[in-house]
Amino acid sequence: MSHDVGVWVDHKKAVIVSIAGGQVTTRTLESEVGARPRYSGFQSGGEKKYDERHNQDLDRYYDDVIGQLGKPDALLLFGPGEAKLQLKERLSRSRGSSESIIAVESMDKLTDPQIVAKVKEHYGIAR
Repeated sequence: MSHDVGVWVDHKKAVIVSIAGGQVTTRTLESEVGARPRYSGFQSGGEKKYDERHNQDLDRYYDDVIGQLGKPDALLLFGPGEAKLQLKERLSRSRGSSESIIAVESMDKLTDPQIVAKVKEHYGIAR
């Protein structure tokens, strides 16, 4: 039985769509990563400390997403911005290989039903 997964991800939330044995399940994880503030002028280490904390928060968020994936045979990562690429990098570091990743696509904001439809379409599942 094949286990295919699609993840729409940005820095605010991840929608994980799993397809196994003809069953489609969807989970949403909300991020606790705050928006990055803009610094102007001289800051005494505040920006560097914030960047370190922000990166640690992102790593925890991506680890939570990875923990929900299981061991997929195929993985589609998509979404706006750089979160999908950061998640791919985190997957490579945590699992030692990204061999199950078959596609990384840029995709604008979508509703949850549109995300499910995109994953089904990608894996050739009839709606």
